[in-house]
Amino acid sequence: MHIRTEFPYQTQREDVRIPLSDGTLLYARVWRPVTEEPVPALLEYLPYRLTDWTAPRDWQRHPWYAGHGYASVRVDVRGHGCSQGLPGDEYDATELADGVAVVNWLAQQPWCTGRVGMFGISWGGFNSLQIAALAPEPLKAIVTVCSTDDRYDNDVHYMGGSVLAVDMHAWAATMLAFVSRPPDPAFVGEKWREMWLERLEAVKPFIHTWLAHQTRDDYWKHGSVCEDYGAIDAAVLAVGGWHDPYRDTVLRLVEHLPPDRVRGLIGPWSHQYPDRGLPPGPAIGFLQETLRWWDHHLKGEETGVMKEPLLRSWISESHPPATVYAELPGRWVGDPAWPSPHVTPVSYTLRGAPVRVRSPQHTGLDAGRFFPFGNDADLPPDQRAEDAHSAAFDFPVPADSGPLEILGRPQVTLRLRMDVPYGQAIARLCDVAPDGSSTLVTRGVLNLSARHGRDRAEPWPLGRTEDVAFSLNAIGHTFPPGHRIRLAVSSAYWPWIWPQADSVGFTLDPVGSALRLPLREHTSNDTIAFADPEQSEPLGVSYPAPLDEPRPERLVVRDVAKGEWRLEVDPRYGGTRVYPDGLEFTEDAKETYTIDESDPLSARTRSDWHLRLHRPELAWDVTIDTRSEITCDAADFITSDEVVCREGGEVVFHRTWERRIPRNAG
Repeated sequence: MHIRTEFPYQTQREDVRIPLSDGTLLYARVWRPVTEEPVPALLEYLPYRLTDWTAPRDWQRHPWYAGHGYASVRVDVRGHGCSQGLPGDEYDATELADGVAVVNWLAQQPWCTGRVGMFGISWGGFNSLQIAALAPEPLKAIVTVCSTDDRYDNDVHYMGGSVLAVDMHAWAATMLAFVSRPPDPAFVGEKWREMWLERLEAVKPFIHTWLAHQTRDDYWKHGSVCEDYGAIDAAVLAVGGWHDPYRDTVLRLVEHLPPDRVRGLIGPWSHQYPDRGLPPGPAIGFLQETLRWWDHHLKGEETGVMKEPLLRSWISESHPPATVYAELPGRWVGDPAWPSPHVTPVSYTLRGAPVRVRSPQHTGLDAGRFFPFGNDADLPPDQRAEDAHSAAFDFPVPADSGPLEILGRPQVTLRLRMDVPYGQAIARLCDVAPDGSSTLVTRGVLNLSARHGRDRAEPWPLGRTEDVAFSLNAIGHTFPPGHRIRLAVSSAYWPWIWPQADSVGFTLDPVGSALRLPLREHTSNDTIAFADPEQSEPLGVSYPAPLDEPRPERLVVRDVAKGEWRLEVDPRYGGTRVYPDGLEFTEDAKETYTIDESDPLSARTRSDWHLRLHRPELAWDVTIDTRSEITCDAADFITSDEVVCREGGEVVFHRTWERRIPRNAG
């Protein structure tokens, strides 16, 4: 990583409050070049608190953009951080309308040319796309990283129509803790307590809403730009990573948006900006690449960025299974269109007698983290144990052939018979080496009640045989000669997928079943290259050593006598850190997923959060403790949430929520 200290422009920074039409003030931090000439503005807009939580990341890129002639602006969403107002649901109409107002406000500032770009990763990437679909006139270009165009089927809530137990629960619990944090008195003054208590009274657990909408209804269509790609007028640079769950969005955007206004980039990365150098790499000079995008679309300069292939993607070489890779071997390739003329779907027919698939309920414990962030235990370990709980079909890559390269979304067609009305099919694609080790390449899920559409729940006719088809997540991967391509099909995948109430599996008939791979011809003339990563000077946050021995990131505990399995996860978002302005920020979280290997109704999730914000010079010391749990019976999901907030050790807010939510599809 090159830390840049000299730029074409000197920069200045100021914190401002952006007024909205209802009188609410949004807190913003603006980095600008020192110049008399107006410049384009770049906006990053999200709820994760610019004064502390994202501050280290913000310092890596916003001053860098300012040094290259842009006003780079970071804004907290209403009801979060030091912004006024009350928090709402994620990406609700108020948040998006506020975002449009911010874009227009920036364009009207005397230091702005009137041309605005938006960028962001995850939440900030989501609302960049969604605000682009609302088409405010000043918004000319966006860079959306690790985001989605489909809030139902490509977000943290549902996958293939199935409840994502692992991250619907974990992210709802995380946001419950995050939204309960107070404004910082160092920035808002003595009114912080009044703002905090008013905000806490408005807090509602997201899980109530998310579980109440188990099919793809109007709630999920809101903010899903796949409903109308034509609404997007801005130029879109869509960026993803093969180890990020949202990467399919990049392929859909380059397929559906006009080629003169879109480019796609998919690397080997996790859920991170591609310049940060977190595993897996290689990292790239992403800030330089986005500068080419901004200079072309916001300044009218010819940078060659639109002469790049429509899609640039990394194709990984085969690699042994591991939970972390500093860098993955592979190469960059370019495709002029999507679907690509270099990619040909090839079908592999399954063979053998019908097989009963009734996976133990703990199948999936080796799935790895749904959101890899570059931690040591994020990625899936060797899949042999998971393969043993599945129906596995192998296709050898002949030793005398060349390597088989795939790029895109594999598909499966499965001929199934089921004797119960509800169930799930999970397909994993693995790369099996000659020594038997099995590396997960990609996977897909289908809630069998969603086989005719994600907008409905149709029970399976008892005893009937039907063909179902679904796609696996996109991937770029090379299978070398002498390896085997394995399709493994299971009926359970805990804790990623919440099990159905009567989960007794299905019978899979290989006759009529097939795996379809997007084979890409090997091109030798790809000349794609990126600059080395660079950033501006870091903020200077320190991370004190923990007093206690750190917990394992992922710990699996088996009670042999009870047949119970427990997965304990430390998500490791940041731990304790001390900021240059004196703020001491502590966060500690633990997620627990428990299931009996033979009982789908035993599924249980729990998330515990502890947060402390402390400013010794102001005698300000607050803590937030939250607990979130989900259990179930045959008819309902049962949720339980609790928030306890303290100031100086005294409880100032305590609330619990208990809900039963009917299982109409999940």
